[in-house]
Amino acid sequence: MMNTQLYIGIMSGTSMDGADAVLIRMQGTRWLAAEAHAFAPYGHTLKADLLNLQNCGNNELHRSMLLSQQLSNLYAGVTADLLAQQGLTPADITAIGCHGQTVRHAPEAGYSIQLADWARLAELSGIFTIGDFRSRDLAAGGQGAPLVPAFHEALFHSPHETRVVLNIGGIANISVLPDDAPAFGFDTGPGNMLMDAWVQHVWQQPYDADGAKAAQGRVLPDLLAALLAHPYFALPHPKSTGRELFSLAWLHTHLNGAENAHDVLRTLLEYSAQSIAQAIDSSAPAARQVYVCGGGIRNQALMARLSTLLAPQQAALHSTAELQLDPQWVEAAAFGWLAACWINRIPAGTHHATGAHKPCILGAGHYA
Repeated sequence: MMNTQLYIGIMSGTSMDGADAVLIRMQGTRWLAAEAHAFAPYGHTLKADLLNLQNCGNNELHRSMLLSQQLSNLYAGVTADLLAQQGLTPADITAIGCHGQTVRHAPEAGYSIQLADWARLAELSGIFTIGDFRSRDLAAGGQGAPLVPAFHEALFHSPHETRVVLNIGGIANISVLPDDAPAFGFDTGPGNMLMDAWVQHVWQQPYDADGAKAAQGRVLPDLLAALLAHPYFALPHPKSTGRELFSLAWLHTHLNGAENAHDVLRTLLEYSAQSIAQAIDSSAPAARQVYVCGGGIRNQALMARLSTLLAPQQAALHSTAELQLDPQWVEAAAFGWLAACWINRIPAGTHHATGAHKPCILGAGHYA
């Protein structure tokens, strides 16, 4: 195709299960298509080492730098896999947009840490690499997150209706796309993160496939009420959160140890579902179409419960596949799109979601 450019977006999210890489085609800053996907799982040791950085510990700076190098080796590997799959060379790619792995998100203190050695990724891949997308927004007074609403607006906006795009990763976030106003969005709270952590803790399995274990339990009303009382939910948007607030250690402070494990898991599913539904109802009461992406879409029990909770609002759940983008590809594709914005020196328009006082060109570039 003439006058088009290829970008690779790489995303590794709060769930810390691995890195998605998506090949997208752009014409300047105009989206054309997402063309291919590759995934590189995190090994057990890498994930454990990343999770250990969530807590204060010894030698954190050294450990962080070594993990940044390991991550960039993995990102370079998944990039090479994607190129080989499509019969492409590094010269065919205009740029990589790489988010890195969040290990600490503290917008109230003006910082958010994503681990990656972007210069190393550029060197290993042979492709110009753009990373560190959150710092510029934070410098302009924003939360540094979420960064995807502007991308969702570019792809999924309708002039005829208000839509919501719901990403259920470790943390859940929504993008509200009004028909006649700028998009905005925020983190609603836990998505898969607490459920995954509980399943790993109790059953030593990575996640609850299809929500089957949660379906065997019942909601514990007192536990649910205590979890929903978290002050984060009363904060106005823009707002963003992460493992710092909603951790397994925090969950344990609300448990007495006598609870049935399946009941706790069912309550955590209800917690995610109710906090998401309440966020949609309060911020987008006119929305009738909710398009879902992220790993949570595979949790059938969670999706069924969300559908029931949104029914009074007459809001129907759909996959983003109905809008021509695979739900597993959306977040990585967004960072390819942000890379195209950087290359074309276009502010991404994320400030409506993050609360930054002006639009900014996000990211920092590294030559191969």
